[in-house]
Amino acid sequence: MSIIRTVLGDIATADLGVCYAHEHIVIDRSYVTQHYPDFLLEDVDRIVTELHSFRAAGGRAMVDSMPCGGGRNVTKLAAVSRQSGVHILCPTGVHLQQYYPHGHWTERATIEQLSNIFIGEIELGIDANDTNGPTLDRTGHKAGLIKVASGLDVIGAREQRVFEAAAIAHNKTGAPILTHTEQGTGALLQIELLSRMGVQPSHIVISHLDRKPDPTYHREVLSTGVFLEYDSAFRWKTEDNPTRDLLVSLAGHGYLNQLMLGMDASRPRYWTSFGGSPGLSFLLGTFSRELRDQGWTEQHLNTVFVENPARAYSMSADPLDRTPREVINDQKLSKAGMG
Repeated sequence: MSIIRTVLGDIATADLGVCYAHEHIVIDRSYVTQHYPDFLLEDVDRIVTELHSFRAAGGRAMVDSMPCGGGRNVTKLAAVSRQSGVHILCPTGVHLQQYYPHGHWTERATIEQLSNIFIGEIELGIDANDTNGPTLDRTGHKAGLIKVASGLDVIGAREQRVFEAAAIAHNKTGAPILTHTEQGTGALLQIELLSRMGVQPSHIVISHLDRKPDPTYHREVLSTGVFLEYDSAFRWKTEDNPTRDLLVSLAGHGYLNQLMLGMDASRPRYWTSFGGSPGLSFLLGTFSRELRDQGWTEQHLNTVFVENPARAYSMSADPLDRTPREVINDQKLSKAGMG
């Protein structure tokens, strides 16, 4: 049976409920907040207050997207989940180079070392020190997904190592892979690389594609079978809302079952509990009303907020447990008519 791995333990997919598919719930003091002070999200009480409002609006789950070494604090995430009653998924993985200091271990780590870190956090528990050393102090809170990222229209050498390590970890554990695209670019490159390494598209979630709101590009990406996560609905400052228009158009083309929503609200100025706006209930209130005005039914909304996240973030009951090289060899044999 497929399950979803939250910071408080595994749950049945049917118990996930209304889910935001890409968030930043806690960003602790770190290199990230030293260089991007407006990313600091460390006050558990205010975070819990915001998630109470989210739950009152019907929300039941959130996927955090801060991977290793970037201000992730799984102990705080677990406390927030307990106090708010909201299921939280926490990732392992590695983000873009800009979020780490020069000389960080992510620059030097081999594919094997990276995959071992990812697998350990999925199967044994996330490091209480956020993989920043000097010791490994595993918590009882496990990672439920693998977060990776690539730059603008390119996957560099460092990022390729990370993607290959993520594929190994996925094949070993069944944990889904969530990707960051820079301004919505590079999705097809990401899918090609992960697929070549043996990852089925149905286990891949591509983020931020609505920041490049080209319907033809989106249909090409969706035709591969991946999930798309849109999170710019509240960012458009004109009456036109490309995120809304993409959802309506793509649902009409038969892609409703691959679409999800989040807010990626990584700054306190977006949270009402920190004195900002529009608040994390925006998608369940204002934006859902806009979609209803465009003809969406409750079933449309249920598919995007409930059914799709439950499928996208489930962990396979029978992971392949094969290295990418073995997968590639199998593909070569298959093409040659030998297996």
